Amino acid sequence: MLGINKVTLQYSERVIFNEVSCQVNPGEKIGLVGNNGAGKSTLLKIIIGDIHPQKGEISVPKEFKLGYLPQELPLYDGRTVWQEAESALSEVKELEQKLAAINQQLAEREDYESDSYIKLIEDLNHFTERFNLIGGYTYHGSLEKILSGLGFSPKDFHRQTTEFSGGWRMRIELAKLLLAKNDVLLLDEPTNHLDINSIIWLESFLKEYEGAIIMVSHDKTFLDTITERTIEIVNGKFFDYPVPYSRFVGLREERIQLQAQEMKNQEKEIKHTEQLIEKFRYKASKASFAQNLIKKLDKMERIELDDTDQRKISFRFPPAPRSGKVVVHAHQVSKAYDQKTVFKNVDLEVNRHEKVAFVGQNGQGKSTLVKIITEALPHGGELELGHNVSIGYYAQEQAKTLDGNKTLLETIEDAAPEDLRKKARDYLGAFLFTGEDVTKKVKVLSGGEKGRMALCKLLLKPHNLLVMDEPTNHLDMKSKDMLKNALLNYDGTLLLVSHDRDFLKGLTEKIYEFRNGQVKEFLGSIDEYLEARKFDDFRQVEQEDTPAKKPQSHPEKGAAKAKKGDYKERKVIAQKLKKAQREVSQIEKAIEELELALATVDEQLQDPVKFKELSAEPGFYQDYESKKQELDWRMNEWEKAQAQLQQLEKKQKELEGQ
Repeated sequence: MLGINKVTLQYSERVIFNEVSCQVNPGEKIGLVGNNGAGKSTLLKIIIGDIHPQKGEISVPKEFKLGYLPQELPLYDGRTVWQEAESALSEVKELEQKLAAINQQLAEREDYESDSYIKLIEDLNHFTERFNLIGGYTYHGSLEKILSGLGFSPKDFHRQTTEFSGGWRMRIELAKLLLAKNDVLLLDEPTNHLDINSIIWLESFLKEYEGAIIMVSHDKTFLDTITERTIEIVNGKFFDYPVPYSRFVGLREERIQLQAQEMKNQEKEIKHTEQLIEKFRYKASKASFAQNLIKKLDKMERIELDDTDQRKISFRFPPAPRSGKVVVHAHQVSKAYDQKTVFKNVDLEVNRHEKVAFVGQNGQGKSTLVKIITEALPHGGELELGHNVSIGYYAQEQAKTLDGNKTLLETIEDAAPEDLRKKARDYLGAFLFTGEDVTKKVKVLSGGEKGRMALCKLLLKPHNLLVMDEPTNHLDMKSKDMLKNALLNYDGTLLLVSHDRDFLKGLTEKIYEFRNGQVKEFLGSIDEYLEARKFDDFRQVEQEDTPAKKPQSHPEKGAAKAKKGDYKERKVIAQKLKKAQREVSQIEKAIEELELALATVDEQLQDPVKFKELSAEPGFYQDYESKKQELDWRMNEWEKAQAQLQQLEKKQKELEGQ
């Protein structure tokens, strides 16, 4: 399949890759990991052909399709979301035009026995078969499914792409890749612009993706869910393990420890052998023995430890000054831009020492509420900060706010209080910027390095409220782990916007969900929240329109009513399930009849005499195309009905297990 053969790449004195090789097999899902700057994104660019190595080659089969999603890419204007996503289906659209042209000619011509007419029939059959093979009759349903899964609502489909932010337009590019059915997908941080719901959907989609995937990601849960092979890049070398990321970490550590022990034992053996050689080399009777020992040492293959990058950022947030008990209080807060309401009537309270997460779909106002808290963005309602609150703010675009023309040292010295300026190099060293690194211009740093710089600035002054908007974007695994540990040990209040489930796990105990213009409080961990949200939409649809009742004072009565409620719910689910099964069965029967009718016509068209008779019938081609369109529509309806049926079956199993 795809081969990376002894690839070497070097910039000046720095070796990025040193004769690295690997094979990517059909359908394989590979996680590409390593510290920031290790060369992960560079490798993807080598595979796609944007960068050419000094030595080695990338081998791919003929007519091999590669799909590439970089971290940043040019965006094009002048189309709707649907049109832009549809542009990935160039072959489908081209075949549609060819089939339409052929059908038009067949309807107008009467030279049924001519060679050119028969050639048209052959082309029609060939193009129809190819059109069906690449999903030409079902692509509308696939396109709608992918756009919806990535967070676009049906009303968004026909909006201009220029109406969306860069993050949402990256989703359109991702949708195009998922539609194109490439042999290999190269994904560079695909979750950076996605919310939790979209990430979970993408996980499910990529797990079932038939092609191979090579992805760069710093999302542990995402990698563990999708990949079954991990390649780590360290000091220009590949370390390849046939396991997901979390298992790789354990195996890698075990391998290093085993190598260290074997190396220690070998060093003892070498030392002992050298002592024997020194003892016997000058004795005539033992000279031959000493020579044999010398030859043994020369032939011994010395054990070396695998290259590892043990560097990691090391820091703690300064002790937080004491604040009032209530740190942030919001009452009936609303925000709108022109005629668009972002959210309304938000009530929120964050208390001292709490660690709170903001989660929800992108565009629902998480960053907006953060800016209301941190930057006093104009809003409706009341928002108050508590007594003696000092805010440390890490903005989502914090890295872009750094002055690119300043050196790293100048950046920290200018931001530090007078008494800390002399420690600027120490602060930079804690974030892995040492030696000549501190004289680099900020503009030459990678995204992860700029993120580390922004974190470094955040340590220069003590704060009792840290507000962090997507701080893990572009950070590598080790940096994320260190940041999480620092936040766990932070003795102030934390307000965190993040879509990284592994990062949130064990860190926050209260969640505010942003959804449909409202903000709701959830007390619990991120895992508990996701489990509670799993069937929430479904429950809302089936919830009976009855007034809320007060909590039961008698446990036995409460349990009896709960059981009664469970029975009624199971009964409703059973009825809905029966209806859904009937609907799926009816659609499948209609699809079967349409497919049989079209197959019969296609078979008849192979016979020139029968074809001539059919062509002469008024409205034949219109009826033929109408059946194709109906089949396309029926297939789309079947996908929706099947999805609803599966959801009902899951709900029934859940209730039966209670």
